[in-house]
Amino acid sequence: IMKKILKGIGLVLSGMLIILLILAGVTGIQGYQQYQQVIQQEPIEQKVSQIQEDENYTEIEEISEHFKQALIAVEDHRFYTHSGFDVLTTTRVMFENLFHMSLDAGGSTITQQLARNFYFTQDKLFTRKVAELFVAFDIEEQYSKNEILELYMNIIYFGNNCYGIKEAAEFYYNKQPSELTLEESTYLAGLPQAPSVYSQDDVKGQQRQKQVTDAMVKYHYLTQEEADEITG
Repeated sequence: IMKKILKGIGLVLSGMLIILLILAGVTGIQGYQQYQQVIQQEPIEQKVSQIQEDENYTEIEEISEHFKQALIAVEDHRFYTHSGFDVLTTTRVMFENLFHMSLDAGGSTITQQLARNFYFTQDKLFTRKVAELFVAFDIEEQYSKNEILELYMNIIYFGNNCYGIKEAAEFYYNKQPSELTLEESTYLAGLPQAPSVYSQDDVKGQQRQKQVTDAMVKYHYLTQEEADEITG
């Protein structure tokens, strides 16, 4: 009887694996087709030119080092070493999402988020994630890490109708991006994850700021004492 049970379980698991492989193949094909479609409609170079032509576009040298470090620490701490996606984070998130049958867990790199902002909606679809990844690879091939980071900082949303670090620095602190202090930088770096929430709720905004400072400590941008001075 036990052998029959084990055989039955084996058959079920094998069937599930086959189904998952088929679904993965179909999703991959559909994601690649979506990627090809958006690239053909509007090449990446054209998207980049449009962003750089904005009057508020700010070059990376004109942005506070505090903000750059805070953003990388909390959003994508392996940004300068990966090639468009973070293998370790992506693997962990993939298993979390498969377990819950959703895409609720994040894990997108800065490059993937840039790709999403270029072409895609925020809809949590597997095909969109695949298409986004193909675009991210293209971006990594065509632009340097600093160019990618610069573009990202100029298009992310900070709440209160502020797009890009220049609008955010001016709105929240009446400053230029180069003038942002460490405390101001850690607050702003936390907003893009959920701007409509953190920018409107002081308590949640402060909680998110602590997540940023904790990340900066973890990845050696700050000491614990420096972080405590910001968040108490």
